[in-house]
Amino acid sequence: MKKPLLITLIIIAVLLLLPAVSFIRWAFQEKKPIDIVILDKTVPTLDRLGHRSFVYVLTNERFVRGEKGGSFSAAKDYYGFVPLRPVREKQFRKKDFRLTELIDLAENNDAIYYTDTYGVFFNDWYQGIKKARRSRKLYGGLNNNDYLLMVEMKRRDKLVLVEYNTFDYPTAGLEKFKTEELLGISSKGWMGQYYKSLDTISQQGVPGWMPALYRKQYREPWTFTNPGVVLLKENSIIVLEEGNQLTSAMPMIVTGETNASRLGVAPTVTFTNCFDIIDPGENEVISEFILNTTPAGDTLLAMNDLKPVFPAVIEEPLARRTYYFSGDFANNDIPFWTARFRNIQKGARALLYSDNPNDPRRFFWLYYKPLINSIFTGYQEAEEGK
Repeated sequence: MKKPLLITLIIIAVLLLLPAVSFIRWAFQEKKPIDIVILDKTVPTLDRLGHRSFVYVLTNERFVRGEKGGSFSAAKDYYGFVPLRPVREKQFRKKDFRLTELIDLAENNDAIYYTDTYGVFFNDWYQGIKKARRSRKLYGGLNNNDYLLMVEMKRRDKLVLVEYNTFDYPTAGLEKFKTEELLGISSKGWMGQYYKSLDTISQQGVPGWMPALYRKQYREPWTFTNPGVVLLKENSIIVLEEGNQLTSAMPMIVTGETNASRLGVAPTVTFTNCFDIIDPGENEVISEFILNTTPAGDTLLAMNDLKPVFPAVIEEPLARRTYYFSGDFANNDIPFWTARFRNIQKGARALLYSDNPNDPRRFFWLYYKPLINSIFTGYQEAEEGK
């Protein structure tokens, strides 16, 4: 056999062997049984991006369903909006918590994670309809049973994880008030989003209704074209453009040395999903969002009683079992077929994200995945130590 051919065959064999070994090592890892209630009301497609990356972490870290022992399923193991096949028929069902089962759910589960309560609206579900800021709600918003389950879980000292947009539209005012009181935080009502381009013509630009809202508020034309951040509160809008109000458009999540070490997360990552601005109350701020504002940006924010630094993750400081994530953390498009490879994060650095500090894919691998693993591992270790 010729030497070049032999070398080629060896390389191919190694490339095939490494994934096989990684899968076998994953399969023989010790399983970590845990029962989790996942709530995702924003599932307009079968991709289930609103909670799929959370299930990815559970699968990769070998957390399994307590009684059944199998891996969690992004398609089956959640409550909320459930699209039905075939998708073209636009059929769906609502899988809600029934009042009669709340006590059993709290008794029989270790954790709840509300990844998204916003919901699905007419324009989201029936694609191709002319887009507007809001359309008729098909399903969504935090309801009283969702709130009551949180109450029961906290009473039992279980894990409670709640994410971005829990308090705001379309959640009703009473549920908003009760949930804020339960978690000890308050929403400022502002929500934000990074845009690669503020130009409405760009494919990655802002939606068409934003310039109209801006013109109505400021009586000025929309002239923004650079990357930037848009903040919204009811009918108010703030535009922060790179080169004017921002030195760099991408929001940052910054974690102090102590918490970064405790939770295994990167001290600094960029974040390009939606976020909301809250007052943490007496809760401990684990990580902070930072908008890279210029003096002009600081002034614009101050005019609206805002600052360029605000909480990204907060933790209830006593039991350390209740968390609020002020961003759309669980929405990450990760290739799920890699979840069953052990130490996939080592290969991910070469294949799934880059060393570029502005690469938004770094958020999942360097922040979200270790954060979730640390929270759930810490919970299990504490329970075993009782």
